[in-house]
Amino acid sequence: MPKPVSDENRKDKLTGYGLAVLAAVCWATGGLGAKWLFTPLNPTTAGWPFPPLGIDIDPVMLSASRALVAFLMLFTYLLISRRKALRVRVADLPFLVFFGVVGLALVHFSYFKAISLTNVATAILLEYLAPVIVLVVSVGFLRDRFTWALPASVLLSVTGCALVVGAIGGAGLSVSGAGLAWGLASAGFFAGYTLMGRWAAHKFSAWTLLTYGLGAATIFWFVVLGGPGSIFATLSDMRTFAAVSFIAFTSTVVPFGAFLKALKYIRATEASVTATLEPVLAAILAWFLFRESLGVAQMLGGLLVISAIVVSQMSPAARDELPPAV
Repeated sequence: MPKPVSDENRKDKLTGYGLAVLAAVCWATGGLGAKWLFTPLNPTTAGWPFPPLGIDIDPVMLSASRALVAFLMLFTYLLISRRKALRVRVADLPFLVFFGVVGLALVHFSYFKAISLTNVATAILLEYLAPVIVLVVSVGFLRDRFTWALPASVLLSVTGCALVVGAIGGAGLSVSGAGLAWGLASAGFFAGYTLMGRWAAHKFSAWTLLTYGLGAATIFWFVVLGGPGSIFATLSDMRTFAAVSFIAFTSTVVPFGAFLKALKYIRATEASVTATLEPVLAAILAWFLFRESLGVAQMLGGLLVISAIVVSQMSPAARDELPPAV
């Protein structure tokens, strides 16, 4: 018989879901902000109510630059106001480096590789298979209690994403062997970020984990790009620096920090399902800001994703497996 849910547990769950929704909102708005800032002026943007700025930067350089800027933002903040959060044991550094490279840098790298080999709809759908991986690992290996709500919410969220991005009843998927591999890799890396965050969120503060993770991700990009020179050269243009700083804050610092904090209060499966709100919110905002189409299938997909979040909260054991929030 399930234990009654206390007021404290309800408050914790509400906090966790609120933080996960905040992460999805920021990822969606950050992505659209990047589109507005970095889309070149051309005939297809003539009808936009807010013409794009057309700042010239490729997606890989954007990922590298925002990792560096986000790291500097967080490091400076902690150095000034929360210096204790920068103190970690030497024994913890290998995990923090692994978390930064796998959970942050490789998520973006594999996602952009998937886009280059398929299309955006396919890449988004493949990346948001992450809740399936999180569910299997959480129940199969991490001893989360299995309830009907978990697989039901994952199925609803994946189906909803497929409808929103047009994989069903839209432009359809574009699949190649290499593209499928990179897309599934992005799902695996995002699931890894979620599962590592689930464990680490009760060992480190969210800002400690994110700061060290972004530092490791920045070093990864230095290696990939053959050193920091190209990143510094890109950021030497003040318009580009301002745009990257905006993206670093709205789509990296706030959402990744909020998502890690959410994992203190709700399970990894619940958080990853909630994160699938991102493409739904992005589609709604794109319809409003950029006059992109929003069809019946997309609206149905949005309703399915929202239903998935509601269903995921119906697990009576949701708080039993979590350590106390700190």
